Amino acid sequence: MKIGIDLGGTKTEGILIDNEGKELIKTRIKTQKNYQGTIDGIISVVYEFEKNFGEVDSVGIGMPGAISSDSALIKNANSIWLNGKPLKKDLENRLQRKINLENDANCFALSEAVDGAGKGHSVVFGVILGTGVGGGIIINQKVLQGRNKISGEWGHITLPNRTEVEKKYNKKCYCKKEGCMETYVSGPGFASIYNLRHNANLDSHEIINGYPGDQKSLVALENYVDHLARGLSVVINILDPDIIVLGGGMSNVDYIYANINDQLKQYVFTDTCHTKVVKNFHGDSGGVRGAAWLS
Repeated sequence: MKIGIDLGGTKTEGILIDNEGKELIKTRIKTQKNYQGTIDGIISVVYEFEKNFGEVDSVGIGMPGAISSDSALIKNANSIWLNGKPLKKDLENRLQRKINLENDANCFALSEAVDGAGKGHSVVFGVILGTGVGGGIIINQKVLQGRNKISGEWGHITLPNRTEVEKKYNKKCYCKKEGCMETYVSGPGFASIYNLRHNANLDSHEIINGYPGDQKSLVALENYVDHLARGLSVVINILDPDIIVLGGGMSNVDYIYANINDQLKQYVFTDTCHTKVVKNFHGDSGGVRGAAWLS
């Protein structure tokens, strides 16, 4: 049996699966927005599962950010109370065993590559389009971390060929840089652009729900797909994956799949683009299942 834990900014989700991937139990708790509280929450999930099912073979945890190769401390986490902390070491000391700790986008991508929408493909690029934007690269069902442990972080490349209008209606990214893909294709980024253009105060759900009757919603979705295609074209030009699987809240927008693959053809450096962009199979469970598969 394997435990997977998805450590999010607002919730911590745990799952127990058998060696065939069958879900045995799942739980969800509120994430405490402080370092010690976060650790206590993770420990409580592990203890709850093992109390009911016995000792497990492995514990895998997906989290925002990555472990620095130099310091072994957490870096790049938008759950900022984790940054600069020895999370893996502290968890292993509390649990008295080795754990697997990985970026949450990598966990999502792994889940979809093993038994999800990317099953059967050698090179899978998994994309998170949620509160933030991340990505993970899976090659033959193994996570590609990269030398700096930032492999797949396409959310912090600049939107290619930004127009003056696109620069005007765009806020600076939390990473302190301007023009990041995250500020265009995350849920909050999508809403922010709309609200700046129309002097409104809508969230992404309200904007999307206006389609197809509202012309402003239609234009917003057209622009969103164009932004997404331009960003993913860079990924395809460099990585050339077999398939791209979308996850996160914005991945539930059906308009994307009706238009993205045709839009990509305008930007990818090839006469024919065989890489398809598809919706995830496991939904919100992708990250937590991928964490379990880390062993």
